Amino acid sequence: MRIEIKAPELSESVQTGTLLAWRKQAGEAVKRDETVADLETDKVILEISAPASGILAELRVEEEAEVRAGQVLAILETDEAVAVPEPAAKAEAAPLAKPVESAAIVPPPVVAQAARSPECPPCPPRATGSGERAERRVPMSRLRQRIAERLKEAQQTAALLTTFNEINMQPVQELRGRYKERFEQEHGIKLGLMSFFVKAVCQALKQFSALNAYVDGHEIVHHDYFDIGVAVSSERGLLVPVLRNADRLTFAEIEKAIVDFSRRANNLELGLEELEGGTFTLSNGGVFGSLLSTPIVNPPQSGVLGLHKIQDRPIAENGQVVIRPMMYLALTYDHRIVDGREAVSFLKAIKDDLEDPARLLLEL
Repeated sequence: MRIEIKAPELSESVQTGTLLAWRKQAGEAVKRDETVADLETDKVILEISAPASGILAELRVEEEAEVRAGQVLAILETDEAVAVPEPAAKAEAAPLAKPVESAAIVPPPVVAQAARSPECPPCPPRATGSGERAERRVPMSRLRQRIAERLKEAQQTAALLTTFNEINMQPVQELRGRYKERFEQEHGIKLGLMSFFVKAVCQALKQFSALNAYVDGHEIVHHDYFDIGVAVSSERGLLVPVLRNADRLTFAEIEKAIVDFSRRANNLELGLEELEGGTFTLSNGGVFGSLLSTPIVNPPQSGVLGLHKIQDRPIAENGQVVIRPMMYLALTYDHRIVDGREAVSFLKAIKDDLEDPARLLLEL
């Protein structure tokens, strides 16, 4: 019997993808649920599995081709007369392949083909007195293309403005130091900083709802829930998985979710539904050493909070110059629906909560 292997249904916002690579070739035996191809969308890489055991009789789509949801990718022959051979013994000794490494996004054969295509002529190396210099062209992944499109869309559509404040992180650090061992023993996860910021952001959004809203034509749509996107870096680029109903989560639940997001982002295991529908975003450039930045909103959201490196700096406190662990905060917002007073007050509310973290527990 001949069975069609089709591209999966994706989502309302994602209807096409790029077939990155065939894991199996025509004529090869496959087993049920074995991965036969990798499909890259704007947000994730999906593994296409065989619906049954048999022989891959025909490949209907070439690597790097764009495919639609539901499109036939290959034909699987599953006649009972077809024997599916077991893997060779030497294959068992080979190291297991990691699931869709980032290097598979642009495999070497594809790069070579792109370099020979008329649209992407090769740039020949030019000899200089200090040796050869060469340039190479690599196709942008669909994720990178989508990131570029959305960032440009945000700049062209929204009236973006950034305002800043700074936080004395000593109270949070002292609280973490006091309870970190007990917290880890109790919950099996370290008490990080992000849970404090997520809690403080949810508190502030309840006071300043325009930052938890978006523009839709001539209307403003306000969310009565708090789905907070947390930007995580992966080998494929920046991904923003969403903490659903973040205001209802405990500190431990937030920390566990963020660690899980980071792990699965690098393993390319995040699902499309986990990357859609956020109402506000947190971006922590401080983990890379950034001292100050102006983040860009994730459309159609109206705000993004940028976190930065904690750095010991001299500040005035009670008439004395003291050294404190300080962090700059940057709030980029859509000035079409958020006034400067609201934006500054929003940052001030976060600052007040984190410089007196007991307020987060008491929801003051």
